[in-house]
Parts: sequence; structure tokens; C-alpha cells
Amino acid sequence: MGRGRAKAKQTKVARELKYSSQPTDFAALQRELSGGKSDEGHENGDRFDDSSEDEYDDYRR
Repeated sequence: MGRGRAKAKQTKVARELKYSSQPTDFAALQRELSGGKSDEGHENGDRFDDSSEDEYDDYRR
């Protein structure tokens, strides 16, 4: 019981996301696709730290 209101809100949000047209930031898209410098504060644009040795590294090769 009480699920109707929550489901209606989820449906409303889903419709807004599906049918609304957001302005596209082509400059940000170009930076992302070209691997340019991000604004997230990662060093050298790396997302993951590969400096540590992984204990399962031998099994992946």
C-alpha cells in the first residue's frame, strides 16, 4: 500500500528525462571524447591508480 504515489512520481521523472531536450554542451562532449583534461581533479587525467601491484595480475595474462 502507498506504492501508487511513488510509482507515479517515478513515471513522471522518467517521462521528463525521456522527452525533454536538454541543451547539449558540445565543448564538454569534445573534451570527453578526445580524452582532454577533465575538471574532476584527477592527476594527469587518470581515473584509476595503476601504481600498486595487483595480487591477481598474474591470472589475467
